[in-house]
Amino acid sequence: MRSVISELSGRGNVLFQAKAMGIDLSHEEAQRVLHQIKHLEHDGFTFEAAEASVELMLRRLQPGYERPFELIDYFVITERRHGRGLLAEATVKVMVGEDVKFTAGRGQRPCQRPSPLRCARHWSPTTPCSTPWGLTDYKVRILDSKTGTGASTRVLIDFQSGSEGWTTVGASTNIIEASWRALADSMEYALVRLGQEGAGGA
Repeated sequence: MRSVISELSGRGNVLFQAKAMGIDLSHEEAQRVLHQIKHLEHDGFTFEAAEASVELMLRRLQPGYERPFELIDYFVITERRHGRGLLAEATVKVMVGEDVKFTAGRGQRPCQRPSPLRCARHWSPTTPCSTPWGLTDYKVRILDSKTGTGASTRVLIDFQSGSEGWTTVGASTNIIEASWRALADSMEYALVRLGQEGAGGA
């Protein structure tokens, strides 16, 4: 009985969040999101503070929703050069509609800033977004440290655009992959949410 009550409570919470976001969600769709959340939490994700990642899960269920971009591949290299200290370079290749976009960025740390994705706001004319945004915080937590180098890593990223802020989450046994997941959600949220506002939408 407790399991059934917990399931109903969770589904009701998902429906409540969807309604607050202006998203119409059926009970079946809410159940799918709930299962997805439970599966991801088992892999190290946490959604209590990552409302933007939850909103994206809900939006992706809507008919006709298209992600602004899809990852093809990425490459990250970090090296230490004598007299120059640490140097990190990242390249990202994504699919935008039917076009392949390739960008690169350089910094002192692999996750220093989302340079390779900053041009995302210019990728697609169908997602207008002139409002600037930026990363304000980057938090890393090692889960189940007893497993050593095989431990999962959880990354929470905070972004800000004007008075609006949002948080996304990523998790993986690889910190770069965990960071990518959180960062990609942040970029997608900015393009979709802020793009709608700029176009006069919700």
